[in-house]
Amino acid sequence: MQWLRRSFIAGFFVTVPVVISVAAVLWLFRVIDGFVQPFFLKFFLKYFGTEPLPGLGIATTALAIVVVGAIATNVVGKRLLQRAEWLLLHVPFFRSVYAPVKQLVVAFSPDNEHGFKRVVLIEDSAKGLVLGLLTREFRLDRGQGPEAMVAVYVPTNHLYLGDIVICPRDRTSYPDITVEQGIRIFLTGGMGLAERIRARRGDDRVGDFRV
Repeated sequence: MQWLRRSFIAGFFVTVPVVISVAAVLWLFRVIDGFVQPFFLKFFLKYFGTEPLPGLGIATTALAIVVVGAIATNVVGKRLLQRAEWLLLHVPFFRSVYAPVKQLVVAFSPDNEHGFKRVVLIEDSAKGLVLGLLTREFRLDRGQGPEAMVAVYVPTNHLYLGDIVICPRDRTSYPDITVEQGIRIFLTGGMGLAERIRARRGDDRVGDFRV
């Protein structure tokens, strides 16, 4: 019975993530494919006498994304897209939805200078070391000379809600954790942390943190 119980629990925790991941991919496939398929339905019925092939919507969507990406990397195309975006942002209802969604997506883009730059550990006297994502480094002048400061986003509900912490740079440490690994740590509630982390302090000192 103990062997059966251990095997069932082990199998459960191996199977459930796989099933959920496959179900999510299939659901996304059906949503995208179902959205694009009607555009091809008339064409295929008229010229081929049959319905569009499954997966055509996914292929078309992927091709459209590649084309938009190619245009966006072109100087002229980038200006046209920026102009189109400027016009769309002047539509009241569309602006309230588009702007936050774009900011969220851009934050996770490794090629964008306004995205999350690196993982940061903040020294908090009340909470200890707080893990967050660096969004900006800047200098603050409060009448006593410029101070090196950092803005760090600390998620409090997975990645969608969180606090913005502004603190001096010398109160931060930069662990050898990539942004992708940091996101995984947040999504798993800290279970993605390695047993040993090497970090460089904001004042360039190096130290080890045992987890």
